[in-house]
Amino acid sequence: MKLFQFLNKNKETKFQCLCCGQIYDEIPLTFGSEFPSYYFTIPENEISERVEYEKSLCIIDDHFFHRVRLAIPVLDYSEDLNFDIWVTISKENFIKRNENWNDEERIHLEPYFGYLQNEIFGYQNTLNLHTVSIENKPGIIPNVQVIDDSHQLYSDQKNGISLEKAKSIVQNILKIHHN
Repeated sequence: MKLFQFLNKNKETKFQCLCCGQIYDEIPLTFGSEFPSYYFTIPENEISERVEYEKSLCIIDDHFFHRVRLAIPVLDYSEDLNFDIWVTISKENFIKRNENWNDEERIHLEPYFGYLQNEIFGYQNTLNLHTVSIENKPGIIPNVQVIDDSHQLYSDQKNGISLEKAKSIVQNILKIHHN
């Protein structure tokens, strides 16, 4: 009965993991990588010598990285599918980011070019895709846009994906995390 549909609203937002059966109040839509992929190529006994790491910044040898948010619009849902991941950044832009870390005006800085440094679940061959990072206000990591227009991730980021595709990606991520 349509008159009472609003009472069933919570049932519509519940999400169940097909792998383990866990029920979430809402579909989990934010995932991430703690480190750039390059980090995992460093032998464990060399990490303390070769890696400098903060929550959103990382230097490995002479390579500079910063954490960004890659958002994919979900067309028939109120939230985006988000990946908090790493991209490269030039030494000059790394310094600029640090100098402007707490500056409200940093949102006016030119976007930073970089290469995506994580594989994105649900997409093939995302490592080293060309990107631009766009600053946000202090306390919010930059947004990143894929600029390799021949890649499916570029298309999905630009045009959005269906809720069913988002759910499929989420189910696959949860399955990988449970194994």
